[in-house]
Amino acid sequence: MGPCQEFRQLLRSFLLLAWMALPGLLPAQAATPDPAPALPSVRIENTARTEQKDVALTFGQVFKPGDFKRDSTIRLKLADGQDLPLQLDIKARHADGSVRHAILSTVLPVLAEGKPLELKMEAGPGQPAQSTESGSEKAKSKAASLAAERLKALLAEPFDASVTITIDGRSYRASPRQGLQQGAYRLWLDGAVVTEWLVNAPLLDAQNRPHPHLQVRYAIRDYGRKGGVRVDVTVENDWAFEAAPGNFSYDVHIDLDGHTVYEKTGLTHYHHTRWRKLFWRGAAPQVNVRSDTAYLIASRALPNYDRSSMVAEKALRDLASAWSGPKTEPMGAGVANPAMPTTGGRPDIGLLPGWSVLWLLSMDRRAREASLGTGDLAGSWSIHYRDRGSDRPVSLSRFPALTLLGQPGDARNPSTGKSEAFPPCQGCSNPNIADSAHMPAMNYLPYLLTGDYYQLEELQFWATWAVFKSNPAYRGYAQGLVHRSQVRDQAWTLRSLGQAAYITPDDDALKKELQDIVKNNLDWYTAQYVNNSQANRLGIIVDNAIVYHGNTGIAPWMDDFFTSSIGYLNDLGYQEALPLLRYKVAFPVARMTHPGYCWIFGAAYSIPVRPDQNAALYTDLGQAYQAMLAANYRDNAQALAQTACASDAMAQLLKLRGGEMTGYSSQPAGFPSNLQPALAYSVDSDAPGAKQAWEKFMRRSVKPDYGLGPQFSVMPRTAGKTN
Repeated sequence: MGPCQEFRQLLRSFLLLAWMALPGLLPAQAATPDPAPALPSVRIENTARTEQKDVALTFGQVFKPGDFKRDSTIRLKLADGQDLPLQLDIKARHADGSVRHAILSTVLPVLAEGKPLELKMEAGPGQPAQSTESGSEKAKSKAASLAAERLKALLAEPFDASVTITIDGRSYRASPRQGLQQGAYRLWLDGAVVTEWLVNAPLLDAQNRPHPHLQVRYAIRDYGRKGGVRVDVTVENDWAFEAAPGNFSYDVHIDLDGHTVYEKTGLTHYHHTRWRKLFWRGAAPQVNVRSDTAYLIASRALPNYDRSSMVAEKALRDLASAWSGPKTEPMGAGVANPAMPTTGGRPDIGLLPGWSVLWLLSMDRRAREASLGTGDLAGSWSIHYRDRGSDRPVSLSRFPALTLLGQPGDARNPSTGKSEAFPPCQGCSNPNIADSAHMPAMNYLPYLLTGDYYQLEELQFWATWAVFKSNPAYRGYAQGLVHRSQVRDQAWTLRSLGQAAYITPDDDALKKELQDIVKNNLDWYTAQYVNNSQANRLGIIVDNAIVYHGNTGIAPWMDDFFTSSIGYLNDLGYQEALPLLRYKVAFPVARMTHPGYCWIFGAAYSIPVRPDQNAALYTDLGQAYQAMLAANYRDNAQALAQTACASDAMAQLLKLRGGEMTGYSSQPAGFPSNLQPALAYSVDSDAPGAKQAWEKFMRRSVKPDYGLGPQFSVMPRTAGKTN
């Protein structure tokens, strides 16, 4: 080809490309689809010492916003790509419509001995074919038909369960069969893999008269012929307004298909409590579900616990040892402290209790057993008040004057003039003493990871009790304000309310009430502190807080609990929490960075915040520092004030190591550990000085071994700010 021919060929190619580039002549390029989100996987461990077949499996899963979109579905796959039958029971959605929380169910054909099974979730287009929440009327009708067929098959068998209690020689019996036959149930799980019916069964005597206080609740979970049937039994003594409530001592006998599965003599069932037992019809699946810890934390449903801290084997052994004996039986406290008002550091205290964080970080079966078991035993404290009208935990929107404190007249509803007081409880006692200032979050993680209805209701019982027990006028009646309580009480009540509102199913009538109470509280704090030019400049909560040193000082560790809870609420998506968090983090940040306050004392037990109880608060933390030294270190306050911060000389005066903070720095529940979540959320809020405060905190010479107790091992989420 000569030069002229080459030129003509190039010219023709150029003209062709130019012509094709004219609008409308080139075919439109397909938009590059967004990459599918990386969804979590779960690992199933066979805890039996033999191969298992047809293993029924149900677990809860929380999703990050946008990962499980409304117009998509999820498939569950084995490592070889094989699809498993999957039922999705969608319970809650994020604001953008994507799924927040769902319960996933399948039946594993084979679970080999000693070989964990990896199950991968994959998102794809299309409506969830087996979701109880969404779908066409035809799909809903099909699901209803499946449930009806499964129920018919179950009742055609000699299936029955019964609880018999004997009180003072009189026997009462409760069975779910009649309720199932009459359609007196609610569906909790509903699809092709499994159906779960929630059935209330009165305890009837020989004359068919119900016991006025005791009742039985069944959750019957049926996987069909292959997976078996789980029978969940809860015995309750918790009616809110039934006259003459009290403790009852009885013998209990539980049968399943005519065979004894549980019995106990002389059980004392305390007032406003409940207890739970699980049984299987057929072989019970013996599995440990190892959820994807990294994904759970990334979802922000859980705090950003430090996953680099390896959980110590000793901690798991000790937890397994603690989960044993009578305290694991009905009315026991499990691994929780039965007397919650007990002071001092312990695993119960934190955004999650230590045992739950051990489970989250290790996914060890021993931690799972102790966490789920203690979640069951959360029913042992006398905080359960169920409304017969709604059959749910009592509601402040229905009864705004409910209270367990104050005078009888305090329970009078100012709008109706009627009393909403609970009937007096005669001769009532309970060695398990509840206290919202120390209450552990016993049920949030168990519900999140199992989807068990019992755990959900426990979460709701505790959250609502922590509010309604207070004086109605002080809390603004149905507003549910908590600022009149101790600061640590405010912190843990807001945490529990936030968790309950976040994870309660969208179709649950309590959800909006819980959300409203959280918002009411955040709005109140915002008005009092954030948008108030007269608010203190230290960034501290002053309501019911200045009670130390002759009403001149506060407990910074309580304040840190509050800051941590607000940071956690912000993580959970409560937008009203962020301005309050930015106000609050000024206090923990300043204790690490203020030039007039030595960071060695950043986790002091108490700090004076005014010169006397009638004076205005200090406007500068340096003033508080001098007052703190004078109040807490009388013998050598002057020497400390004249000694360089964090110097060897200061360490010698304090009898500490160089660079060691005061307040039991080596302990997982020491005061510096209490400070850590507040500092972590400070970094995430992008507060001035937060990064520097965090870096100084992390350079301290003495740190705890969080592998033994990780409930305060919260880290910043913000990339590049965790040096």
